Amino acid sequence: MSAFPGLYNYWIVIFLMMTGFYIVIARGNLIKKIVGLNIFQTSVFLLYISMGKVSGGTAPIVATPGAIYSNPLPHVLILTAIVVGIATTSVGLALVVRIKEAYGTIEEDEILLQDSKP
Repeated sequence: MSAFPGLYNYWIVIFLMMTGFYIVIARGNLIKKIVGLNIFQTSVFLLYISMGKVSGGTAPIVATPGAIYSNPLPHVLILTAIVVGIATTSVGLALVVRIKEAYGTIEEDEILLQDSKP
């Protein structure tokens, strides 16, 4: 039980991941689904950043013999993933705008009903 306080960031990741997943599955509004995907994506970012940090590690800038270094690669990859996430969110929101113009609604059930009519 003494290890629990040191793992709180993983509990936050699990909570955010399940919250985002629930929003995507349970909601019919397309904007809410995009928000749920962003919450889920943020939890993955936090997971990779948490795994990449070494306790007591420093940035690998100065070559000190016997020093413990944190690997900077996960942090760099997350920066790239954030940029890609912003781009996909903007494309998703643009698609929602076009769907709203075409169907007059952003509710998934109403779109399916309109699409199934002959």
